[in-house]
Amino acid sequence: MAKQTGIIPLVGTLNGINFYYLNGKPIARKAGGGFTKKAIKNKASMQRVRENADEFGHCSAVNKAFRLALTPFYRGYTFSHFHSRLMGLFTRIKALDTINKRGKRVVAEGLGQAQGLQLLEQFSYTPACKVGQVLPFEFGISNSDYTLTISDFNIAQVGFADGATHMALTYGVLDFDFNHLNYALHLAPPLVLERSYTGSTLVLTPDTLPNGLGTALCVLGVRFYQEVDGALYVLNAKDSVGIAVLKCL
Repeated sequence: MAKQTGIIPLVGTLNGINFYYLNGKPIARKAGGGFTKKAIKNKASMQRVRENADEFGHCSAVNKAFRLALTPFYRGYTFSHFHSRLMGLFTRIKALDTINKRGKRVVAEGLGQAQGLQLLEQFSYTPACKVGQVLPFEFGISNSDYTLTISDFNIAQVGFADGATHMALTYGVLDFDFNHLNYALHLAPPLVLERSYTGSTLVLTPDTLPNGLGTALCVLGVRFYQEVDGALYVLNAKDSVGIAVLKCL
């Protein structure tokens, strides 16, 4: 058994080699030796494979719903390896589930552990554009109305992408039900700032508030634009789109 390498992990059989996922990681092994669809379904020795497959399918469903929920923060842009990186995140969170037995573990129960919420907050969603580095300021979030306040803002300290003349901030509270994969996104009006901005305080308040659908995730997105002849054009370099989960409530 060997780990797959390459940009696009394979799934299936090619030239006598089985390609599949194990614990969220792409694996390659020589075909045969009883490793067939029927054997996986029925053989006792394949119990662990069945368990891993069931949990992988669950994490994949969570991944898809979560990426869709975040779409307003990166609409029109395609991240490299976003799906596979989130699979790793949700696989780690799922493994924290101490309620269900192996094969039945779920992300929602993993988030019932403090470490699970920490993983959501600390995960680097956009490594090429880390929001905490682009905006090296303290983020204050109200527990009552979820208002985000940056009180020590200085535009000169912002890590503008090359060629950017403007920065847009999108802030919202993602109310995400990890059990049933329902969600609602409560957005604040977007804030667009040019390089000459002189203010020292930024305040973003969602127009609506979450109603307890699931876990409340305070999400901040940053995108950069270039002004040409009075019009703003979004930049789509990999360091021009950033997403961060600032806090889980």
